[in-house]
Amino acid sequence: MSVFIETTDTENHRWIDTRFDLKDSSVGRNLYEQEHVAGAIFWDLEIDMSDMLSLEGRHPMPSNQQLTELIRSSGLNFGDSIVIYDQGGSPYAARAWWLLKYAGFEKVYISQKGFNQLKEQEINVNMEVSQYQPTEVKLDFIQDIFADQTFVKNINSGDELGVLVDARSAERYAGLVEPIDPVAGRIPGARNLDWMQFVSEGEFQLGEDISHIVQKHEPAVVYCGSGVTAAALYAIMSEKGYDQLRLYMGSYSDWITDAENVVEFDRGEHPEAADDETKKILANLIAEGYSGEMLMKKFEYEKSLLEGK
Repeated sequence: MSVFIETTDTENHRWIDTRFDLKDSSVGRNLYEQEHVAGAIFWDLEIDMSDMLSLEGRHPMPSNQQLTELIRSSGLNFGDSIVIYDQGGSPYAARAWWLLKYAGFEKVYISQKGFNQLKEQEINVNMEVSQYQPTEVKLDFIQDIFADQTFVKNINSGDELGVLVDARSAERYAGLVEPIDPVAGRIPGARNLDWMQFVSEGEFQLGEDISHIVQKHEPAVVYCGSGVTAAALYAIMSEKGYDQLRLYMGSYSDWITDAENVVEFDRGEHPEAADDETKKILANLIAEGYSGEMLMKKFEYEKSLLEGK
């Protein structure tokens, strides 16, 4: 499957600007209003490409109705050739790409170049906010590329065939650090494939072999923290010829919303309680919400107080 494209053609492609900053959600819209690819429309990660009122993770999947309204109001038709860009080497264009693939669009691509690189290649740019006549396109949602929490549970129980691929850093995968979600760790049985290893100088580098992590014949569900960076890994794997992929849009932040879901972490890196008193300290700290590196530090501190008595 051809996913990534290098082009500056604004006559024969519809363009979508998806620049975003997770630390400041206003950045993308501001950049678009300052300058963008001529004819491009803007899709915001949280306003357009997520249902932030949902409780299924930090960047929940928009409903089919919400996605239908977005695509129709954007003036898109199945016959359009669509190119999506962000700042380059980021996951936001991949998020839009996956949503359009889910909606049944075939001629949709991710720009290999980010906006600044496209400008250097002298693509046409302007400040005009593009307006298109709304369409009445009838979407054909492809459920076979989507996974929800139930599907992931069925993989863990053996009721569904597949492997889980965690797109986060090795440290977050191992449960050593967790800067965002309240519980550190991973979905049980997941394999780690950090999406950032494919990013260099604002571009995706696609040459690295990943067959030692997941084979092409293996059905795989890709996830991350909130379903955003996992879309980038999904796109990379699709470009490499993996065609039995699903995206768990809710991802780890959705998985931990169910207190009964098991979380796995590398226990060799976590503190060990040797006796009843230290076991009690460890249990209390976990109950208070400590995890990862903070759990280790707090445990060592509390244990030192106990030993000093």
